[in-house]
Amino acid sequence: MASREGKRHHHRDLVPLAALISREMKSEKMEKPTIRYGHAAQSRKGEDYFLIKTDCQRVPGNSSSTFSIFAIFDGHNGNAAAIYTREHLLNHVLGAIPCGLGRDEWLQALPRALVAGFVKTDKEFQSRGETSGTTATFVIVDRWTVTVASVGDSRCILEAQGGAVSSLTVDHRLEENVEERERVTASGGEVGRLSIVGGAEIGPLRCWPGGLCLSRSIGDMDVGEFIVPIPYVKQVKLSNAGGRLIIASDGIWDALSSEMAAQSCRGLPAELAARQVVKEALRKRGLKDDTTCIVVDIIPPDNSVLPSPPTKKLNKFRALLFRKKSHDSANNLSKKLSAVGIVEELFEEGSAMLAERLGNDEPTTTQSMTGLFTCAVCQVDLAPSEGISVHAGSIFSTSSKPWQGPFLCTDCRNKKDAMEGKRPSGVEVA
Repeated sequence: MASREGKRHHHRDLVPLAALISREMKSEKMEKPTIRYGHAAQSRKGEDYFLIKTDCQRVPGNSSSTFSIFAIFDGHNGNAAAIYTREHLLNHVLGAIPCGLGRDEWLQALPRALVAGFVKTDKEFQSRGETSGTTATFVIVDRWTVTVASVGDSRCILEAQGGAVSSLTVDHRLEENVEERERVTASGGEVGRLSIVGGAEIGPLRCWPGGLCLSRSIGDMDVGEFIVPIPYVKQVKLSNAGGRLIIASDGIWDALSSEMAAQSCRGLPAELAARQVVKEALRKRGLKDDTTCIVVDIIPPDNSVLPSPPTKKLNKFRALLFRKKSHDSANNLSKKLSAVGIVEELFEEGSAMLAERLGNDEPTTTQSMTGLFTCAVCQVDLAPSEGISVHAGSIFSTSSKPWQGPFLCTDCRNKKDAMEGKRPSGVEVA
């Protein structure tokens, strides 16, 4: 997975509202698409939760800066983590985005803000002393740009015009993800199957202690800090032909492949499509788990419904569906890709190392409006002598460079060290 994150500018200078609105208007290259969505669910354990919010605004009071949030949280060991994440994750992500950014800068800041928001949510929930955990698949739709952050095995897929289906998430299941198994064991966790009487091993691979099948989640403080909340993030720009997103918990994906889910609801409006996906999953496997699905159609402004893709030649040009964005002549390339219906990949990163995900800052870009330094995760103000560089070694190391940001407060630094297996969490279970 390749990162094109680059340097982030986190200045917090105030920008007049009129200037922000003017910047928004100048940045519009294509007409705003229509967003249609539908939701359906069948509950067995009562641990699936979802969030749909279509009236968010980058610039308060400016309707042209509206964006939408669609998210699914599949809880386990109780529903507390799923409920807490649904209520707090969005605010934590938005709180990590610097003020005064135009739309393009705002979109570029999202991947880092998503990492900070996920880690802050996990840190705050664990401080409550509860042992519940949850997956989180968090989707931001801003005009034609779709940004997805995920931990766990709730999946988001994209069906672009032409019928090609691609995943915008990575499943963090120990059974299937070799890289995650290696990371967990390297950080001090043990991976194995459940042993029964006689020494036989059954079921999927799990992390011990705790027996969790996932390698990333929010919560799960009783399992170990090597089960990290750092999300896989992918950001793409659709062509002006639009596309369909299917976001669902593992109750869907344990029954249907991505292609089967897309095919089962093709041609239906979003609300009926979501119901059809759930119905098909129940037909295939029965109600063995909570089953939740959100379908989002991103529709060109001149179309009232998303047109059905052709039934033939669905995969003929699959290799061309995603194309990396070039730094050179980006605007011209964007127009060409949009014209031929290619989805443009803007960002992808899945590293579990916090330092890699937060990148590098210059000294002046990590200061808040008060002139103090700011923790890159929890956003609290720090005096220059208090901040610890995210790139430093152990907190006891003397090799830290105090001018090299971003910086972490002591609590977040302890969290980072625990996730990397450098020290125990120190959080007690109630």
